[in-house]
Amino acid sequence: MDERSLEQLVTDVAAQLMPADAVTSAEAATAVLRDLVEYFGVDVSFLRRNDHSIGATVLVAEWPVRENVPVPDPLGVVYFRDADPVFASAEHAREVLIVRPEPSDFQDRVREGTGVAETSMAAVPLLSGPVTTGVLGFVKFGDRAWLSREINALKAIATLFAQLQARVVAEVQLRYLANHDELTGLSNRRMLLTELERRLQVGEPGPVALLFLDVDRLKVVNDLLGHTAGDVFIHELGSRLQNRFPNDVVVRLGGDEFVVLISQSTDVATAELIAKDAQAVATRPISLETEEVGRTVSVGVAVADPGECSVVELLRQADEAVLAAKADGGNAVVICTEEMRAANDDHSEIEMHLRAAIRNGELEVFYQPVVDLASGVIVGVEALVRWNHPVRGLLQPDAFIEIAEAANLSGELGRKVLREACRQLAQWRAEVPDQRLQMCVNVSPAQLITSDFVDSVAGELRTHGLSGDVLTLEITEHAVMHDLPHVLATLRGLEELGVRIAIDDFGTGHSSLGQLKVLPVSALKIDRGFVHELGVDHNDLAIVQSIMGLAASFGLNVVAEGVDTSLAAEVLMDLGCRYAQGFLFSRPVQAERLLEMLRKGRVPTPISPYTRSPTSTIARATVETEALQD
Repeated sequence: MDERSLEQLVTDVAAQLMPADAVTSAEAATAVLRDLVEYFGVDVSFLRRNDHSIGATVLVAEWPVRENVPVPDPLGVVYFRDADPVFASAEHAREVLIVRPEPSDFQDRVREGTGVAETSMAAVPLLSGPVTTGVLGFVKFGDRAWLSREINALKAIATLFAQLQARVVAEVQLRYLANHDELTGLSNRRMLLTELERRLQVGEPGPVALLFLDVDRLKVVNDLLGHTAGDVFIHELGSRLQNRFPNDVVVRLGGDEFVVLISQSTDVATAELIAKDAQAVATRPISLETEEVGRTVSVGVAVADPGECSVVELLRQADEAVLAAKADGGNAVVICTEEMRAANDDHSEIEMHLRAAIRNGELEVFYQPVVDLASGVIVGVEALVRWNHPVRGLLQPDAFIEIAEAANLSGELGRKVLREACRQLAQWRAEVPDQRLQMCVNVSPAQLITSDFVDSVAGELRTHGLSGDVLTLEITEHAVMHDLPHVLATLRGLEELGVRIAIDDFGTGHSSLGQLKVLPVSALKIDRGFVHELGVDHNDLAIVQSIMGLAASFGLNVVAEGVDTSLAAEVLMDLGCRYAQGFLFSRPVQAERLLEMLRKGRVPTPISPYTRSPTSTIARATVETEALQD
């Protein structure tokens, strides 16, 4: 006999459902249904979701799980238009429905699906605003009366399930939008990079072949027929490539560029034949209203063995090959040769000199302020490393960070940056004592799994007289997934020091809702790729809205990176994002320049001073985007 109170039952259900995500939601729901069956003394419990796009109620979980389920399952997907009155009521139900044993179409459907002759049922709707998103049901073989306090508890539990459904929908939407091209529905660059990283791991089958397709002179179509016709052309071309290569990864990189990652091991000769086939498919004329439009296509091919080439190198080789094809007039297939690979020698040169540069003090830390969007007050700074290369000049991180990681130099580099950032913060605090400032430092995956990393951070804080709560370490989603148990132990050690953790470039990786619950994270940083065209791109707006919703559900702060326009800043404010950094406020600057800014306490915020309603900028940006698309 379960002696828990109804209040304790609801609390226990909340604890079970809170860490669930899109992957584990069905399993978590089943476990909760099992407990509810035992607690209420019923025979069956089920959870269904409403798919209003197809007009049906879909079974999500049940307990006990039926054996020898008929095919098709009469309880699996029930279309509202064909349903008996009880199932049909689930489409728009707002109140609890109690069904007692009496002859009905519902009793017939249950008898068909379960073999039970007579049942009673309580059905509790799952609500999200005005929409009924599903139903939580309890079936007793025979009759059962429900007390009002039991019904109230069931309503509370149904609310918890509705919240889980909303989180799952947001997670799935976020992942889809982050990994697919809006115009074509094809995979995008993020998904390509993830798949390439997997395929190029040591021990994976190879060689790996990559085709880079670039439409020749598509601008002519846009100029003569308009950008809408150009979009139709790109959409149709993407569909053709996907249909021709259904088992491969077909990607739209953007504009008129496509990539095909061949799923099977492919040598150079075979890759060239496949590339010519892809070119033939792509160059067939496409109907645009009354016009038959054909464009030639240039194709670059790169082939590499796993473990012998990085993702960046393979993409660069394919890109160099397609540039060579276009340089010869286009409409050609070019294989990346040894001569082209020689053009990558500068990367080797960078790697060769990077170790000495770290030790000789050629690296310099720049700082970019993080501001309160509403007031312009500087609340933090991010430490960003630059390389004063003796020949190439000032190099941005993109030019050497990946090389540092590949050469196992990221740990040494990271220690240098952390040490200098802590020293500089201590100096600023002495010179501007009233300024409360958070120092943000990026941490590489290699650092997170280093056994003495927590001790080294503690040592730097102690050396420079800083408390842990003034330091935020930024980690990527990839770093979390790299070695979750080890990373979790490191993060908990940092948490004990008072150090805060932020997930950088959020939305581009694979962290789940469950991991966000487990990890001691205090903030999410929205990737600049979602912010750069915010207010212009509908896709970016949807992603940022999803991220804000996820952050709110976990009580996390949000910082937007790459805020370069006042429109993006206004949209972020309307979405509830309080903190941001970007060229709109300041480029990364040297410590002396930032000190001047700290003494002023704030930076100008060139955001329109008009009185906004909560959605005014979003609505305005939507109209502007549609106008641009027209």
